[in-house]
Amino acid sequence: KEHTGILSLGAPPGNLLADPVFIPSETLIQWTSDPSLKGILVHGMGRHFSAGADLEYLTRMASSEEKTAERMDEGKKILTHLESLPVPVVAAIQGVCFGGGLEIALACHIRLCAQNALFAFPEVNHGIIPGLGGTVRLQQTVNPAAALTMILGGDTINAEEALRIGLVDHIYPREELFSAALALLHKITSNRQPEVIHAVMNALRHASKMTEEEAMREETRMYCKLAKKE
Repeated sequence: KEHTGILSLGAPPGNLLADPVFIPSETLIQWTSDPSLKGILVHGMGRHFSAGADLEYLTRMASSEEKTAERMDEGKKILTHLESLPVPVVAAIQGVCFGGGLEIALACHIRLCAQNALFAFPEVNHGIIPGLGGTVRLQQTVNPAAALTMILGGDTINAEEALRIGLVDHIYPREELFSAALALLHKITSNRQPEVIHAVMNALRHASKMTEEEAMREETRMYCKLAKKE
């Protein structure tokens, strides 16, 4: 839609993830390589974002530890690719956002949710733990005590609690959520050249991944490159 890519989780009603590799990595890489792309909106089709993994598939996959590790690693690569994109990725979350669905949302840079949104990592109730980076990304997003309580407790929290602990950034009425997410992406990207968007995203990522000295040096390098072009 114009310069915004829309990634839909499309297996209603629950948008269950039949496989940790919920989109072929080659498809995602090709789609996100479009030079005109300025932002991405991730949402679930229908009433829910995603109820998480298909437990029947997980049970069959678990018969082979090697296959399980391979598929989980591939799924993590997809989320790392989303998280590392040099354009903002916004999750628009309504209904349930559980397990693997929440791990997808955590890989997005901004999370907006509807008033009816519910969040949970129910994996412990099935004798497992989040396996697509959820234990890492949740603790990077909320305080460690909230992350521990949410993952080990396996409890469901509502939109207000998610906002309170910093899991989401804003709550909207359900009927306004999708348009609000598109409007946010339009507001922060429409009048910006792709190279400026890329520089901002890369600089912010450097700030969290590099030493302060390295991040400052990269910031200066990108500033000079952009300024010279002017």
